[in-house]
Amino acid sequence: MKSVELGTTGLQVSLEGLGCMGMSTTYGPSNDEESLATLRRAVELGITYFDTAEVYGPFHNEELLGRAFAGMRDRVVISTKVGFGYTDEGQLAIIDGIPVVNGEPEHIIRAIEGSLRRLNTDYIDLVYLHRIDPKVPIEQTIAAMSKLVSEGKIGHIGLSEASAGTIRRAHAVHPITAVQTEYSLFERGVESNGVLETVRELGIGFVPYSPLGRGFLTGQLKMERLDPTDFRNYDPRLSGKNLDANTRIVEALALIAKEKGIKPSQLALAWTIAQGGVPIPGTRRIQYLEENVAAADIVLSKEELAKLDEAAPVGVASGDRYDKGFMTQLTL
Repeated sequence: MKSVELGTTGLQVSLEGLGCMGMSTTYGPSNDEESLATLRRAVELGITYFDTAEVYGPFHNEELLGRAFAGMRDRVVISTKVGFGYTDEGQLAIIDGIPVVNGEPEHIIRAIEGSLRRLNTDYIDLVYLHRIDPKVPIEQTIAAMSKLVSEGKIGHIGLSEASAGTIRRAHAVHPITAVQTEYSLFERGVESNGVLETVRELGIGFVPYSPLGRGFLTGQLKMERLDPTDFRNYDPRLSGKNLDANTRIVEALALIAKEKGIKPSQLALAWTIAQGGVPIPGTRRIQYLEENVAAADIVLSKEELAKLDEAAPVGVASGDRYDKGFMTQLTL
């Protein structure tokens, strides 16, 4: 797979990465052996960029990657994310239905030290601040992370779900290598809120997560078959009238994919790459991994891109992308 520079700070990654969250949480039960086989197959296929976070589990996903990449650390680029608070029992701390965010410098440093242990490595290529803590100036948090860069414990700094203003303030303290946010033909908010414009102006890499709309853009998602623990059972966009309205979008995209002779999932991924992003589709199954990897070689014409803009313009999706509690933590 082709390698590209993520941003302008020298970090080389594969044109498409692998989001590992679903191997530990969110989308129902998973199997470690299946996940380990998928991770190793990803390396064989040329994927070098793997995305995790301390909260995935919590903590299980980082440990899984530490096992998977033992003996091949020099062949992979690992990014993780820190910034949530936890209970004494090691669970995500939640108050009034909203996860606790903690950007205090001391907390961030301890969190990164924990990630280093779980990933079984002495350095992490890229560490994102997972969510922005409105109680702590971003300058203080980034300064703490910058100290770990100087110590060689992390290579690069990123932000996840940050506003254009926060990105600029953080970048003034230490060069930000990448910004990660939800972005797909189903969710194009960063095109209208200044985030995409800002990262392009500042030379910051852009990493779309959920580039397949949490699996919805594949056209294969069957809500009635989801495990009761699957997060998508509570996704506002996949419920009631929103689901009916959004299904029409997926059907329109499926027709365009059929005309090109590719799968809807591949069309969606090729589109994010065409926008200049390095998408990190998540899967724990080798079959879907191989389908996703093939999308990196698909080129979309101007005419095809225009059709996609018409079928899925900015703001087309019906409903919020998270419940109200989680929505309060986005683009701060």
